[in-house]
Amino acid sequence: MSTGYAGNVPAIETRASYHHGALREELIAACVALIEAEGIGAVSLRRVAREAGVSPGAPYHHFADRSALLAAISVQGHELLLRRLRQARQEAPTAVRALGAMVETYVRFAREHPAHLHLMLRSELWQPEHHPEAHTAGEAAIRLLTETVEECQRDGTAPPGDPGTLVGMVWALAIGIVTLWLDGPLEGRCVSLGTTPEGLTAQITALLENLLAGTA
Repeated sequence: MSTGYAGNVPAIETRASYHHGALREELIAACVALIEAEGIGAVSLRRVAREAGVSPGAPYHHFADRSALLAAISVQGHELLLRRLRQARQEAPTAVRALGAMVETYVRFAREHPAHLHLMLRSELWQPEHHPEAHTAGEAAIRLLTETVEECQRDGTAPPGDPGTLVGMVWALAIGIVTLWLDGPLEGRCVSLGTTPEGLTAQITALLENLLAGTA
C-alpha cells in the first residue's frame, strides 16, 4: 500500500525546504514511510526521491548510496531510543525498576518506529564497515544499560561480577518480546492468556524485577 507521501507534500513546499537545507530530513522521512508501507526491498534512492517529490539526483547531495541513507535512519533510530531510555531510567525510583522500564520502553519504541528498529537490528543492510557512525550510535544504549546493571550491583539487587551477562539477558529479553510482537504470534498468544502485548510485557518485567530483588 502506498503511503502517498509525495502527494501529501506540495511541490512548492518541497522546493522551499530543499532550498533551506531540509532535504536530508525529508528524504529520511520519506524512506521511513516507504519501509513501513512496502518493506526494505522497495527502497532505492530514485524511489525515495520520487516519494519526497524531488529530482532523482537530489538524494546524492546527502547520501552517497542506498546504504548511507539506511545508516542515517539507523542512527536516527538509536538517538530516538536513547533519549527514551534515559528518560525511563531517570524517572524510575530504583535501579532494578529502571531495568524493567527500559525493557518496556524498548518494546514501545519498536511498535511506534518499526522501520527504524528493522534497520537498527539488521546492520548488514547499512554496511557497518562503511558507516561506523551507525554502530557507534547503537553502543550508547548498551552503555546506558550496563551503567544501570552496575547500579543494581552496587545496591545489591544484581549479582556481583561482570555485568555483561545480565546486560545480555535484559537486552535479549527486550528484543525477544519485540520480535514475537512484530514478526510472530505474540498477539494471538496474549488473546488466549486474556491480556495484551503491553500487559504481558509489564508482567514479564515485573517478574524480572522481583527475581533480581529476591522476592519472586
